[in-house]
Amino acid sequence: MYEHLVSFRFNSPLPSEKERELLAALHAFKGQIPGIVELTAGMNMTEETGNIHGYTLGLRVTFEDREALRQYGPHPVHQQFVKMLDGILDNVVVVDYPVNR
Repeated sequence: MYEHLVSFRFNSPLPSEKERELLAALHAFKGQIPGIVELTAGMNMTEETGNIHGYTLGLRVTFEDREALRQYGPHPVHQQFVKMLDGILDNVVVVDYPVNR
């Protein structure tokens, strides 16, 4: 299995409606993109405010294998989400690693 971790930093604080829209789109990945074992997403609620660095949305996806992770990037549902970020995304951090359970 592979873990895919993503942290998003936006140009400015998002309205609650936009947060809900982005989270709904992310949660919909599990039913629409093959190879996803688990998926969680949420707004950053850490009390470690000195460590936020502006990253307010997090995503964790567990994929069946590396090939499923590779197929995720170009998948149309993922690409539709990427388009939702046009004009509002300042930066993104991605970490992918194999998981042995």
